[in-house]
Formats: sequence, C-alpha cells, structure tokens
Amino acid sequence: MKRIVARFYRTDAGNEPVRTWLLSLDTDDRRTVGKDIATVEFGWPVGMPVCRPLREGLFEVRSTIRSGKVEARTYFAIEQGTMLLLHGADGKQRQDDAISLAAERLRDYRRRGATKR
Repeated sequence: MKRIVARFYRTDAGNEPVRTWLLSLDTDDRRTVGKDIATVEFGWPVGMPVCRPLREGLFEVRSTIRSGKVEARTYFAIEQGTMLLLHGADGKQRQDDAISLAAERLRDYRRRGATKR
C-alpha cells in the first residue's frame, strides 16, 4: 500500500512540466524514473541512494538512465501527505537552476492555495 501518492504540479495555464519531461524520455528511462518514484510512494520516508532532502522543503528522487550513463532527478515536496512532483531534469548541468525552479513552483503551488493540481 502506498504511504504517499505522487501528483503532478500543474501550472496556472494547466501544464504539467514533470509529465511533459517524462514523456520526452525514452520508454526504458521513463520506466526507470517511474519505478524510483514508486519506491518513494511505497516506502516513504526513503533515503539514499534513491531519495535525499535538499532545501526549502524540497527533495530529489535520483534515477540512473541511459544505460547507467546519466543521472536523472525528479524534484518534489511533500504537501498534505502528497508527493508533489515539481520538476524533472537529466544530467548534472545546472542543478542549482533546476532546484531553484522547483522551489519557485512550490511557492506558486502554495500561493495558489493548492487549488490546481
């Protein structure tokens, strides 16, 4: 049984950036990221090497994709017992920018009163 349920952050315009990112990955990589997210859903709280806390209430799920050559990260927060998927990125370039974007989306989600999921 899931301990928390993952939900996609939705922008004010109705876009779901993490869903879009996942769909841009090839099937095997998408499956790998999905399994790692499910590990967090079923086992929360989960630590390294799958998940780790960052800052400002953010966490990351780490997934090894592209035949072990690339680390993908799915950034999330726990909001009212829900794993809110905020941003996804692959590779190590510009991780600080990715974390900042996830934090901005979390602030947006909270500002809008969590009405749009």
